[in-house]
Amino acid sequence: MNKIQILGPSKTIGEIKISGSKNSALPILFASLLVNEDIKIKNIPNIKDIYITLKLFSKIGVKIKKNKNLIINSKNIKKNYFPNKLIKKIRASIWLISPILIKFKKVKIHIPGGCKIGERPINLHLYGLEKLGAKIKLKDNYIIVKIKKKLISNTITFPQISVGATLTLILASILIPGLTIIKNFAKEPEIIDTINFLNTLGAKILYKKDKIKILGVKKLHGGTYKIIPDRIETGTYLIASVVSKGKIICYNTDANLLKNVLNKLKLSGAIIKTGNDFIKLKMSKRPKAVNIETLPYPYFPTDLQPQFTILNILAKGKSIITENIFQNRFNHVKELIKMGAKIKIQNNKIICKGINKIFGTEVNAKDLRSAASLIIAGCVAQGITTIKNINHIYRGYEDIEKKLCILGIKINKI
Repeated sequence: MNKIQILGPSKTIGEIKISGSKNSALPILFASLLVNEDIKIKNIPNIKDIYITLKLFSKIGVKIKKNKNLIINSKNIKKNYFPNKLIKKIRASIWLISPILIKFKKVKIHIPGGCKIGERPINLHLYGLEKLGAKIKLKDNYIIVKIKKKLISNTITFPQISVGATLTLILASILIPGLTIIKNFAKEPEIIDTINFLNTLGAKILYKKDKIKILGVKKLHGGTYKIIPDRIETGTYLIASVVSKGKIICYNTDANLLKNVLNKLKLSGAIIKTGNDFIKLKMSKRPKAVNIETLPYPYFPTDLQPQFTILNILAKGKSIITENIFQNRFNHVKELIKMGAKIKIQNNKIICKGINKIFGTEVNAKDLRSAASLIIAGCVAQGITTIKNINHIYRGYEDIEKKLCILGIKINKI
């Protein structure tokens, strides 16, 4: 089903339960490959990227049981060569390298795929692995990594912050004898969640403000772990409620993971209350324009920039959105212009002039988060919005049509 239609405008009013974090679940799954015992993972989101990952795992001999929770056992992994078709579908497949290298001393994978949102270089992953003693070769779009016996402990300072490379180095370092230190690392909640997961399984990882210290252990053991709520899914629904002048309660979420985003929504005029596992938002008037600038955590997340753009194109006043993480995270802009938005791109900035209305038309989703932004636009647009290539949305949002229907949105698959 490659299209959806939304009849707008509608207000998002109601209560929904937020799913487990996509950006935690994926590295936690790949970290599980280091363990030879059963691991039970709770709060795993039912999304396309998880499905692809589990399909990839089944191809290499991982035993998987899935009902309410996920039970995974990687004892009988037998391969160190993987199907290109699956590798190309998700960026997260880069995290295969560390656990497979440790088990087989060699790994060869195709350069991973994922959303086309600008350059997503693998050089920092490889830089870190080389610092740990790995030999690396790039040939015909393949990454080939080898070690003689074991990786060696070291102190690694990344030249720039990278979520993916930080995770690659954590996974590579857990079983290295001695102390490995990682500096200039990513501090996203999903990194901390993965560290907590690994420590539950017997790893010795100490997280500090300026460094991650990893004391190597001989092996990891099985265990049970619950993934944190998805802060990006939460932010998406909160933004939708601000834009539509709605009222929403998001349960099974954590306001502490969204402090910067909540502050920006308050500046736009939203009334927000939070508790241990909920965020309640009410918006009764047209939002005020708010400048945002994407930066690594704890600042405004790039994964919510396309959604926040909808708020600013319908807000009072002018605004500037600055994208500092990805070079091509403006796939939504051209489509919003089709709907009547007064918006233009200048280098890495979006200049928005707020208008009262946008209008439904046929638009094209080109990546996961631009798909989310177009869905929000469809909710508040006048008339019918048809969104093509909507399959992107299922990579990161569980039951999105069902949740939107609960909130009063008229949405249908085609």
